[in-house]
Amino acid sequence: MNIFALLIIAMAIIILMLRRHIPIGPCMLTGGLFIWLMKTPELHYLTQAFTETLSLPRTYDIIFALYFVMCLEIELRTSGALAGMVHALQRIFSSNRVTLAVMPAFLGLLPSLGGARFSAPIVEEASKGLGLTSDHQSAINFWFRHIFEFSSPIIPGMIMACNIAGVTYSEFITHLCWLTVLMFSVGWFVLIRPIKADSIKENAGSQAADEQGWQDLWLSLSPVVLTFVLVVFFNMNASVGMGVVTAGLFLVLHFTKREVSLKDVVVGAIDMKMFFNVLCILYFIQILTVTQVLQEIVTAFQSSPLPVPVIIACVSFIIGVLTGMSQGHVAIIMPIIAAMQTGSLNLAGVAMAFGVAGQMLTPTHMCLVVTVDYFKANFFKTLKPVLIGEVMLLTIFPVYTYFTW
Repeated sequence: MNIFALLIIAMAIIILMLRRHIPIGPCMLTGGLFIWLMKTPELHYLTQAFTETLSLPRTYDIIFALYFVMCLEIELRTSGALAGMVHALQRIFSSNRVTLAVMPAFLGLLPSLGGARFSAPIVEEASKGLGLTSDHQSAINFWFRHIFEFSSPIIPGMIMACNIAGVTYSEFITHLCWLTVLMFSVGWFVLIRPIKADSIKENAGSQAADEQGWQDLWLSLSPVVLTFVLVVFFNMNASVGMGVVTAGLFLVLHFTKREVSLKDVVVGAIDMKMFFNVLCILYFIQILTVTQVLQEIVTAFQSSPLPVPVIIACVSFIIGVLTGMSQGHVAIIMPIIAAMQTGSLNLAGVAMAFGVAGQMLTPTHMCLVVTVDYFKANFFKTLKPVLIGEVMLLTIFPVYTYFTW
């Protein structure tokens, strides 16, 4: 069967299962098993993919990073620091709408899957009284968390892209940073602007409230800053950094008389459904890898008569959809760009823009799984405004690139 027909059928199966409210993990795994059955129905491929999934350090880094960030969220929520931080930000910005957009974006600087789970309760708290649906909250958290994919030097995809494609960080970020501004603007237009202004509470605080608010703000934001330092400057894995910071915050809360139950933190952060979904998705990606599906897609496009930028855009988008992570589409497409034209900012920029668009529109994206699960939102209703936003981005980006190539 043609590889593209096979992928279309697999994605149709996944979508039909999702519409029947089956968890995302089993849906993705079913799609992967269908591809395996139709392409290479040999048991050793499944065994190899399963073994690699369980042996890759990435698997445990993701799971433990997610676990520790859930521990962190419980500590901040039960101590009252999380709600206090949101109230302090509301007084600073004088608008819940700004808080809704800025906080997920700020926490998006954290190079970890867990960041989506960390910003979700902040969005939930900031949106109280605004009459937002869980789907709207979910879309806000998911969209704004990813605006720095094009401009942060610590995003794993950015690090890999620069090294493989042979471009410098400063050049590549300068080349693409306008997309961060554009993505924030599009998100504001699609997701924040429709919120009625008269339903947003203006917050003027007293001196006592301000003092307490600044303490809450420090307690809530310092874990993000410390994790950033540990991951970037001390080269810690995200899971290790989050574990260290989580343990440190527990001690800080104890000495500041904001004690939380250790049992509630350790046990409350165990979400077997979430962990199972994550493992299923990682297994799905590994099935595509060992069966050479990803490589076959690249080969098919390389033999196409289409212009090189169009090929790069299509391959990046499809790989982004299939893998749901920046490392996935970067690792596959950037070596091709390096072979075609080492150091090409234009080709690397096309790959990054369309790859990120693909990962924003797929159930394989871990942040989407985490966000939808937290808000108990509908997957398709969450994705609708995201799709509108990406259509706007992918309309503006090619036009700008064409005239500045």
